[in-house]
Amino acid sequence: MKRFMLFTAVFILAATGSMAELTIDRIVSNEFYGRTASSFTPMSDGEHYLMSTGRCIIRYSFRTGEATDTLFNVETVRGDRLSSFQGFILSPKEDRILIQSGRTKIFRNSYSASYYIFHIGNNRMEPLSRGGEQQAPKFSPDGNVIAFVRDGNIFLVKLLFNNAESQVTKDGMAGSILNGVPDWCYDEEFSISSAYEFSADSKMLAFVRFNCSEVDKYDLPEFLTMTADGEPEQDLMKTRSVWYPVTGSDYSTVSVHSFDIKSSVTREIPLNISADTYVPRIAFVEDENNTLLVFTINRNQNQMEIYSANPRSTVSSMILRETDERYIEPEEFLNTKLYGEQFIMESERDGHNHLYLYGTNGKLVRQLTSGEWEVLEFHGWDPKSGTLYYTANRENPLQSELYRQDGKGRVTKLSGNKGGNNTSSFGSGLKYYVNTWSDLNNPPLVTVCDNSGKQLRVVYDNADIRQSVEKEGFVRREIFSFQTSDGTTLYGWIVKPADADGTRKYPVLMYQYGGPGHCEVIDEWGSGFYAGGSLENWMLKEGIICVCVDGRGTGRRGAEFKKQTYLNLGVMESDDQVEAAKYIATLPYVDKDRIAIWGWSYGGYNTIMSMSQGTPVFRCGIAVAPVTDFRFYDATYTERFMRTPGQNDRGYQNANAISRIGNLHGRLMIVHGLMDDNVFFTNTSAYTHALIEKGIVFDMMVYPDKEHSLVGASTRKHLFLRIMDFLKTNLTDNLTDK
Repeated sequence: MKRFMLFTAVFILAATGSMAELTIDRIVSNEFYGRTASSFTPMSDGEHYLMSTGRCIIRYSFRTGEATDTLFNVETVRGDRLSSFQGFILSPKEDRILIQSGRTKIFRNSYSASYYIFHIGNNRMEPLSRGGEQQAPKFSPDGNVIAFVRDGNIFLVKLLFNNAESQVTKDGMAGSILNGVPDWCYDEEFSISSAYEFSADSKMLAFVRFNCSEVDKYDLPEFLTMTADGEPEQDLMKTRSVWYPVTGSDYSTVSVHSFDIKSSVTREIPLNISADTYVPRIAFVEDENNTLLVFTINRNQNQMEIYSANPRSTVSSMILRETDERYIEPEEFLNTKLYGEQFIMESERDGHNHLYLYGTNGKLVRQLTSGEWEVLEFHGWDPKSGTLYYTANRENPLQSELYRQDGKGRVTKLSGNKGGNNTSSFGSGLKYYVNTWSDLNNPPLVTVCDNSGKQLRVVYDNADIRQSVEKEGFVRREIFSFQTSDGTTLYGWIVKPADADGTRKYPVLMYQYGGPGHCEVIDEWGSGFYAGGSLENWMLKEGIICVCVDGRGTGRRGAEFKKQTYLNLGVMESDDQVEAAKYIATLPYVDKDRIAIWGWSYGGYNTIMSMSQGTPVFRCGIAVAPVTDFRFYDATYTERFMRTPGQNDRGYQNANAISRIGNLHGRLMIVHGLMDDNVFFTNTSAYTHALIEKGIVFDMMVYPDKEHSLVGASTRKHLFLRIMDFLKTNLTDNLTDK
């Protein structure tokens, strides 16, 4: 149940326009995010990178920032033509580019599109395939073959043989058999969009086959469908099928296969694993045997095993086993980076997330980082010098800095002494990196630096965003901490009037998420629902103070703090929101009788759980797309933290928001999209049915044909106007100075 992204882009330029009144239109348009460097394609020389404008692909110098060449231009390309494009993939030899046109969403991370092969040398473009859209295309390491998936089958296009297309698998079938691409659960909960790899010598292909035939299918209602010319169709209702395993049910069984490209021989690699074992990753080792590493994790997700397999003989053996008494985070296998016959893996085995160096025989070489802090992102390692680059919160759990650690363990902070949070993206060879710094009250500063930390240039300073929020009179967000009744220290941020001194009492709206490992209280510009505290400042214009507190179970504070909610989701999290409300109520400028709470997804669930915790501290609340009974949620996510209902019946009972309805205090509004394929509308249906049976009056907003994130500016605008209307009725009605 990840917190969804509000938008994606490569380089985002928010149009500030005129300095008009702060409106919800400006907020939902993402105006206040500013420009960020979220994606670039480094080139092999380590000196240059590529960026797309949607019509051109331009090569830039890391050091100077100057554009040195335009590699692709829709206006001048020969052969097939496009008016624009959405993405691109550079070949390993950097002589060809796959150009992506259009995008048909499949799951959160997966989509199909029409791809074109652009030949840089002769400026000519041609279709990758004429048989329909392609999914998850990849170049072979030698750049001579492109693989892709269509309708659950893997295809190869051999560029040296006049783009001859061949089919590797033939049993693929949507919703039943998927070769080389993930099902819904793997995509959603392991964040993968492909499940196949080329060997380093480009002679072999390995892939995971997903058999979804035993997974339960659900039909989501689609009431308003549109024709190609934008007119509504006359059908009363259509449905879209989703194969979705709820907790305790069957999910996809998987198998691992190899394909010899020259001989066209496919082999299954036998693994000593049970039928309900996950295989979230495969990776080839750069050795003479094309050794394949297969990462597996058991159903309870507390035991990871790595198998070493010969893709030709299919002989395999388990080389490493990692266990945890509670659960293993997916990042341990997803973020593992291979370096020849060694790899670096993340692990929480010592209580904090750190880096460990292994040989590809599974033998631990040494632990690379240690301490009571978290490695938040591992950027790379130079095997020759032993130098590591990583982002960590060594100094403050709410902040992050970029560090370089040499082969002797000596650590240098590269990101200065500004506090806040840093995110970094390195180019090839780890020579340069793009760094984005921000804090709660300063928009992103994007710079290019060399690997000594020296700033070479400023890419974006977002001065226009800074000027805009200053002109609008944005109130600074302040970080605070307090101790709960059991002595736990919790962190939060608050948006309150600058002159709040106790002469006036304000209502409060608490925002939270609270899901395992996730944080909302981070010292960065994007913390909160919209960047820069823009939504909170809009609320403040209506006289509402906004607060956010991260409770137990959230991340960045070590495994013990995060995993204490194991087998008992919802209880500590809601207790802590109640504790936060009680603390906020003691502040001299807060009206203790007018405190509300809201959240989305896990935050919606936490809203309901907190309002029915038994302590009547919330006057009202808004739950958007909430889980109400984890027996309705997906197996992969829920069982990681709760095991199956058969193993943990009491935990599921305690986590069931429906069973708490008798303790519900305050007016509740529930919001849900009918096409939500993440948190099914069943959750809201079951909960509201129980409310009706108990005669409890509530408010409800249903969005037809909308999914979990309720995307679209008009939808988001409507949602927040509806939320504000609800708050005016139930939180600020008849409000007078006290």
